[in-house]
Amino acid sequence: MLTSKRTVSALVAVTALVLAGCSDDGPPEPNTTAQQFVDAVNGGNAEAAAALTTDPAAAAAALTGLYDGLSAGGTVTATPDFTVGDTSEEGGTVTLDATWRFSTTQDGTEEPDGEPKQWQYATTATATETDQGWRIDWDPAVLAPTLAAERTIRFTPTDALVSAKVFDRAGRELMSQQVVTLVNVDATADPAAVAALVTPIVPTITAQSITADVAGAQGKTVTLVSLRASDVDPIAAQLAAMPGVTLAPQARLLTTDSALASPALNGVSELWQQQLDANKGWSVQSVKVDGSVEPLAGIDAQPAPDIATTLDSALQIKAENALASLPQQAAIVALQPSTGNVLAVAQNAAADAEGPIALTGLYPPGSTFKTVTTSAALEAGTATPDTILPCPGTENIEGRQIPNDDNFDLGDVPLHTAFARSCNTTMGRLGVGLPADGLQQTAQQYGLGVDYVTPGLTSVTGNVPLAATPAQRVESAIGQGQVTASPFGMALVASSIASGALKAPTLLDGQPGVANATPKPVDPQVAEQVKAMMRETVTNGTATQLQDIPGLLGKTGTAEFGPNNEIAHGWFVGIAGDLAFAVFVAGGQSSGPALEAAGKLLR
Repeated sequence: MLTSKRTVSALVAVTALVLAGCSDDGPPEPNTTAQQFVDAVNGGNAEAAAALTTDPAAAAAALTGLYDGLSAGGTVTATPDFTVGDTSEEGGTVTLDATWRFSTTQDGTEEPDGEPKQWQYATTATATETDQGWRIDWDPAVLAPTLAAERTIRFTPTDALVSAKVFDRAGRELMSQQVVTLVNVDATADPAAVAALVTPIVPTITAQSITADVAGAQGKTVTLVSLRASDVDPIAAQLAAMPGVTLAPQARLLTTDSALASPALNGVSELWQQQLDANKGWSVQSVKVDGSVEPLAGIDAQPAPDIATTLDSALQIKAENALASLPQQAAIVALQPSTGNVLAVAQNAAADAEGPIALTGLYPPGSTFKTVTTSAALEAGTATPDTILPCPGTENIEGRQIPNDDNFDLGDVPLHTAFARSCNTTMGRLGVGLPADGLQQTAQQYGLGVDYVTPGLTSVTGNVPLAATPAQRVESAIGQGQVTASPFGMALVASSIASGALKAPTLLDGQPGVANATPKPVDPQVAEQVKAMMRETVTNGTATQLQDIPGLLGKTGTAEFGPNNEIAHGWFVGIAGDLAFAVFVAGGQSSGPALEAAGKLLR
């Protein structure tokens, strides 16, 4: 692709040429002709530039070939910038200073890595007065060094010398560049025959789905699937022999273990591609008729550096397996409290169809938010872990009827018991006594409502708005109303409680995220008190089915939603040593499925 910095100049050049032929002042001077020539070259107007030479046909062919060669078949934007330099004393010879700028971006803007790709040189042109006026003596070398009738010039991009690999926190290979095969079909293919080979590998691809895809393509070729070598090799020959089926190999960044998949790797893949692009080389070459080349300009390709992540591949696989059997959308996010390192981000197939819900999906957190409500009350001094508080089965608080699960009634109990047994009525009353920004400020201390620009990772933590009225604080206190959180956000809450400090999340080793806010530091004493209550939740509360796991701390959550609150999400947030995590099951109807998944993760 050729772009012009001076498109208008090309038109001016042609107009000036016509006017000059009719001028009473006689033909233009050599340097004026040279200026008209370079304006036409810069404008991409080969015919106008060639008309100013002594051999228009040869010049037009040479210019067109130069434009095409430096545009690399349309994959590169080549922008010429010729200027007229010195003129000799004899008046017929001028110096042309040339700069070609190359970009692989479609609009010709600067490269993503910011590195300019340009070729600079100077040539000499001689103008001769002819019957038609002053003309440039045609010689291909006027356009570029070494350009001649038997040579062409081309721009050639070169790939990075070594493709980067991606490693987990233990130095195990997580991802590498591998060859996949695209299976393409058109309207002449037999859907049943193709499905017979592909369906055993990808059950969602059937004869019916192939028929529908081809019909929807309106005559165009459809890519059914990309298969790894281990999958395609046994059936490649049969597929290739089928009418209407073509196989196209393509290099891609894939996980080394085909069973491993994580939305956290999406950003890593983008970074990998950026590093590959940044380390590509390029060259401008003079090509002889025998194919031999002479380099004229360029930069050598460099090895792309490897990428070290904080992910724990073994834990990632366990997290994926813990969710695999769930029919509902489900996610697990695990962090290392001591560092903020992201250890695992897992989703099941149902969640994958919705998008990266583990990182950006926002849902009411339900009773897991009681970690925040309790912390706010403790920090405000309105209660201690041993403060005796009522836990009726249901209560109308500020016009909002708040029930406990199955209306269980504990009577008057210490706060730590109300927390462990997940008393909605107790928490609703605590919320009323907090200031409008009390829950918001405490949530931000734990990272909920704080968002991060984290290299390699796109995430949203959640939203805890101001609760201006007591009724709003009642709903917010039990993780309902307008409060939302992502699984990532609740994992960050658990991590902050575990460490007694908010640690910026990190996915790429040594590159922590940058927060969009600086909340008040976590009160370590409050965090310790909440941790004790989370331990009681496992030993004598709503998470006793996990009490066999040594030292586990946790908080269950059920968050109702829907027109009549007839559907409920299930949550569990936990702390196990230097591991903090959140489990989310959309429409789980209770915390049971989340607890079961947590058990599979930890046992």
